[in-house]
Amino acid sequence: MQHALTQEDARLVEGLRAGDEAAFAALMRTYGPGMLRVAQIYVSSRSVAEEVVQEAWLGVLKGIDRFEGRSSLKTWLFRIVANTAKTRGVREARSVPFSSLADDENDATVPADRFLGDQERFPGHWAVPPHSWAGVPESRLLAKETMDVVRREIERLPAAQRAVLELRDVEGLSATEVCNALDVTETNGRVLLHRARAKVRAALEEYLA
Repeated sequence: MQHALTQEDARLVEGLRAGDEAAFAALMRTYGPGMLRVAQIYVSSRSVAEEVVQEAWLGVLKGIDRFEGRSSLKTWLFRIVANTAKTRGVREARSVPFSSLADDENDATVPADRFLGDQERFPGHWAVPPHSWAGVPESRLLAKETMDVVRREIERLPAAQRAVLELRDVEGLSATEVCNALDVTETNGRVLLHRARAKVRAALEEYLA
């Protein structure tokens, strides 16, 4: 029943079911900031995102007795906050159905001629690979200005791409966990992640050139 849970997660689940405030506080400290970032993808302001997160936590408390541990606790939490935020975003008329890729189908993430065509030996792989950053000083790669470029580009991504990137590369969920949390197919998840990463990398290439 709890096969997807770590020992720590199982302890937290039992604590929540027992009404242990310390367990709830620990969960909020661990996952609250990430949940807020995900909520902000779909709604108009930080204050609305904070309301979404509060609503999501209420959903967690109401649903914890039905949680069966088929996914990790982290995946379950992010699924709740993502669904809550998407519902709120639709009410605000700010978002499109997440399952639709129409908002970025024609998005020129990276020029098509940088990838090998269907007739090549490795279709879809880089024909013109990204520039190497081997010669860029580490201090510049890690500088606040560089990190600002990364964050700014992430914030410009379409909602679907941004959500996948946030959960995969910022929160560290596995590809399967991301798809479960956001209710997308593995194929769509791969496409969205590739587009998001390529866009951010293109912005960095331009900045560091």
